[in-house]
Amino acid sequence: MAAIDYPLQRPKAEPGEFSFSETLYKWVATVDHKRLGLMYVASALIFLIVAGIMATVMRVQLMFPNGHVVGPDTFNRLFTMHGTSMVFLVGMPMVAGFANYLVPLMIGARDMAFPRLNSFGFWIFLLGGLLLYYSYLGGGGLSGDGSAPDVGWFAYAPLTERGFSRGHSSDYWALGVLVSGFGSIASAINVIATTFCMRCPGMTLKRMPMFVWVMLIDSWLIVVALPPLSAAQVMLLLDRYLGANFFNTQNGGSAVLWQHYFWIFGHPEVYILIFPAFAILSEVIPIFSRKPLFGRPAMVAAVVAIGFISLGVWAHHMFAVGMTSWSNTFFAASSMLVGIPTGIKIFNWTATMYGGRLRFTTALLFCCGFLFQFLLAGLTGIMLAVAPFDWQLHDSYFVVAHFHFTLVGGLVFGLFAGMYYWFPKAIGKMLDETLGKWHFWLFCIGFNLTFIPLHFAGMLGMPRRIYTYAPGRGWELWNFVATIGVFFQIAGILFFIYNVLRSTLRGQPATDDPWDGWTLEWATSSPPPEYNFEKLPVVRSSRPLWDLKHPQDPDWKWE
Repeated sequence: MAAIDYPLQRPKAEPGEFSFSETLYKWVATVDHKRLGLMYVASALIFLIVAGIMATVMRVQLMFPNGHVVGPDTFNRLFTMHGTSMVFLVGMPMVAGFANYLVPLMIGARDMAFPRLNSFGFWIFLLGGLLLYYSYLGGGGLSGDGSAPDVGWFAYAPLTERGFSRGHSSDYWALGVLVSGFGSIASAINVIATTFCMRCPGMTLKRMPMFVWVMLIDSWLIVVALPPLSAAQVMLLLDRYLGANFFNTQNGGSAVLWQHYFWIFGHPEVYILIFPAFAILSEVIPIFSRKPLFGRPAMVAAVVAIGFISLGVWAHHMFAVGMTSWSNTFFAASSMLVGIPTGIKIFNWTATMYGGRLRFTTALLFCCGFLFQFLLAGLTGIMLAVAPFDWQLHDSYFVVAHFHFTLVGGLVFGLFAGMYYWFPKAIGKMLDETLGKWHFWLFCIGFNLTFIPLHFAGMLGMPRRIYTYAPGRGWELWNFVATIGVFFQIAGILFFIYNVLRSTLRGQPATDDPWDGWTLEWATSSPPPEYNFEKLPVVRSSRPLWDLKHPQDPDWKWE
């Protein structure tokens, strides 16, 4: 059903008059999946800017040896809040935002299966994010200095126990991530229920858009992987307040137990975050190549395989802990195995582009950047899956470069491709392509300038999480170049922000179907009405809108 108004007395505006209070009420009290999706994305972008500022300060601190921009305590807090924000307050809400906005439209539904649960999921996520950042005001409590967590985004025990974290900053970390995780789980359950129960007539699983398939598997991963992290955070709070000693090594607890719980979540989380980029590429590349997605059944099988295998690779983060040789062998093999279905997807996207009538819009350029950078991330990931190699580079900047190539070079590039592709549908205006290309090239050049050198710094032994370093170790050039790259990235983001604001206020109006798309979201107006479809569509293939517009086209169909 369409969004349901709450039986409250709402402020009313006269016809033709703008009322801020009425507009605010419509957004705050909404249960419309499209508005909630936009609110997820907008919140994530704000947290992205904040986390980016933190990263910039850290890179400026490391630009030269013996830096004095910030001290070690401040650096640790910046490091912790940057990582936590990027994973839990940028990546996760982006997953929920794109799924919320697009899944009902793509399957021909009028809303999510549980609209009020959808609204609850967003506000509880936002509460968790604000609670985490409130630590800057109250983190130290009565016995501390009122500052943010400084235990790393992974919060390894026993560093988070009372003996090493005296104030309340670690409590804010645990509670903030725990609460925001409830929102992510609620959103994932809603996506699963919507996908299975709300499809329009004729929308079989075989005909579902690739985007919906990927987000369905992504939601299953969230439901499976987040509860272990939530359990670990509850145990940590019991340790800190009730003396439970789950992770307190001085009283019989196990610090390695925390690592197992965290990474049982932490490595599936990598795929939870990268799957939205997979979903976006699977929709954007075929449209701008004017070819159906190559090997669609194999792509679905690859996503399912990645989701299954990713649940058994977590301990490759723990090769240096001292596990048995059999454990190291198992997790090394599973880490290499997950590269096979991932390689299938990269091959299929490339094959879709091969021989196509390519239109190098900004969205497709970001897809191309993703393919190059995610391939490099996969290759370095296979290197780190070799236990002896990992022993040499564990906790070095090589690892930092690897996972940034995955999460920024992969996820963020994929998200930008999706924003340029679906912005006309969501806002009703076209983003400027010239500004978009400036955004792409500055951000792409800056990203590679920053993170390619860090591979070499790591190979030369630069450990991660250090706030400064002495000269003469061979790290100076790599850190200087890496910091210069950050300013290119900032310039690219500024072009993007200007493009969004300019296009929203006075951009070119978008037609209902500006890209000549194939899926059902392009069958509605731009932006779509509150009820999405006046009459539920009937689907007879996996490209329903293309078949409607081009009934004479003999091109391939997936029936």
